[in-house]
Amino acid sequence: MVFSSFVFIFWFLPVFLLCYYIVPKRWKNAILFLGSIVFYAWGEPKYILLLLLSILVNYAAGILMVHIRSKSKRFGKVIFVMTLLFDFGMLLFFKYINFFIDNLNRLGGTDFSAIDVSLPLGISFYTFQIVSYIIDLHLGKVTVERSILRLGTYLAMFPQLIAGPIVIYSDVSKALEKRSISLGQIEEGVQEFIFGLGSKVLLANNIGMLWEELGTIGYENISMPLAWLGVVSFTLQIYFDFNGYSLMAIGLGKMLGFEFPRNFNYPYISKSITEFWRRWHMTLSGWFREYVYIPLGGNRKGKVRTYVNLLIVWALTGFWHGASWNFVLWGLFFFVVLSIEKLWMTPFLEKHSCFARIYSLLIIGLSWMIFAITDFSSLLLYFKRLFSFQMGADAVYYLKNYALIFLIGIVFSTPALRIYYKEQKRSVVKTAILAAVFVLSVAYLADASYNPFLYFRF
Repeated sequence: MVFSSFVFIFWFLPVFLLCYYIVPKRWKNAILFLGSIVFYAWGEPKYILLLLLSILVNYAAGILMVHIRSKSKRFGKVIFVMTLLFDFGMLLFFKYINFFIDNLNRLGGTDFSAIDVSLPLGISFYTFQIVSYIIDLHLGKVTVERSILRLGTYLAMFPQLIAGPIVIYSDVSKALEKRSISLGQIEEGVQEFIFGLGSKVLLANNIGMLWEELGTIGYENISMPLAWLGVVSFTLQIYFDFNGYSLMAIGLGKMLGFEFPRNFNYPYISKSITEFWRRWHMTLSGWFREYVYIPLGGNRKGKVRTYVNLLIVWALTGFWHGASWNFVLWGLFFFVVLSIEKLWMTPFLEKHSCFARIYSLLIIGLSWMIFAITDFSSLLLYFKRLFSFQMGADAVYYLKNYALIFLIGIVFSTPALRIYYKEQKRSVVKTAILAAVFVLSVAYLADASYNPFLYFRF
């Protein structure tokens, strides 16, 4: 089940919210947990047991780890390590086992058969969430959760279960125990959800159709200008797609009494790639900083060690996104660019604002091609088309069809219209804007057949 669907908007969500709001406070976690199980089972019924197993194992491990640690720190550490091996082992098996088998066959000349296993929805996200709980518990940053219902609600909570934002346990632990829900929160939540829905349905879906068409045409048949239009298309699509989902998740969280962390902060206005990663998928970059980069030593152990740590972080960041070498290349690409900025380029970018913005958008756009095209031969072909200087009328045809939606997407990728909305004093104007976005989104969903969600495969 996806948020941008009739079954969610007009069936699941109204029924769930009705039950959630009418029950006493002490039952809200139970309703949220059961609703989340239904939500997940709707799309992945066979993997619901995997999610429940993760809850059970980490709950028991947390209790056992704290109990044993009070008597023996050594055995407490053993429990901690075993729990991490279980959590990451599940992720590695379901997401990467066939990747490892395929590469082993290529390198070793073996003929191991692929395992018939599919990627469970959201496993990358909920694994990182539960690992953050176990690590923080081991470090003494949080107290052990003694209610399996609260821990299960934290991990299975449907607004951010499938694709984030990645919510750290300490951010919501108090709300899991006790929370209040005001009409103001619900109003804010509805607003964020509708803006997210419009971002996904009206912008991402329409802009992304050009990128989809280029794949149908074949990269070998496109001119250089059309290839660059494809870069613009995917660059805008992935932002409005993922940011739209994150806004919907944050809005749903507000409706339920939770404050989820912001995941995007207009990343395409960045003046460096360093700034871009402070604005893009902020919960993921924050997770890697907190649980990988800093434990490795961060920048505290000399320049060489700093760059080794950065290399590890960006290789893992790329690999986290998918079981394909193009994602590793994508992560290493950012490692190289960020290292260059760190070594000497940052002062130059700070002095030349116009160049910095152009440079950042160019690097970001090229990076998305590495991200989007998993086959290396196709990726190489696409880069050749980008710099082929082969002109053609195809770009003119597609520009006529997509110029308006591109222009709208570029404007909405800046904070200008959000600022305008916030400055409106009259609630009637705001209500009219929200109603228009919602009605147009629903009308599009009723008529459109193209409604992908890019981050579901991660």
